[in-house]
Amino acid sequence: MSLTAKHCTPCQGGTPPMGREDAEQHRQQVPEWHIAEEPMRLERSYRFKNFRKALDFVNRVGELAEEEGHHPEIHFGWGHVEVEVWTHKINGLHENDFILAAKIDQLV
Repeated sequence: MSLTAKHCTPCQGGTPPMGREDAEQHRQQVPEWHIAEEPMRLERSYRFKNFRKALDFVNRVGELAEEEGHHPEIHFGWGHVEVEVWTHKINGLHENDFILAAKIDQLV
């Protein structure tokens, strides 16, 4: 089943974060994202023609995050948006992070 067909599920505390090898396998489904460390998280930058288009994208990401119950870090300004996704409760990566990343990519 593709990541975009899935939905984020509540993550319980005590669930171990995904290991690096597992994360790299999942990342193959969202190849534009890269894995950063401390905590291990997904990151991606998007470019837009102007502030309005960047803001519109941020608002769509916000709506998606609310629907999925999984909330990324979003930084933006004139013509750019940077998104970071990780599961705060486990301080690392979970399948939910890859699901949200794939769905964010569909918004572009």
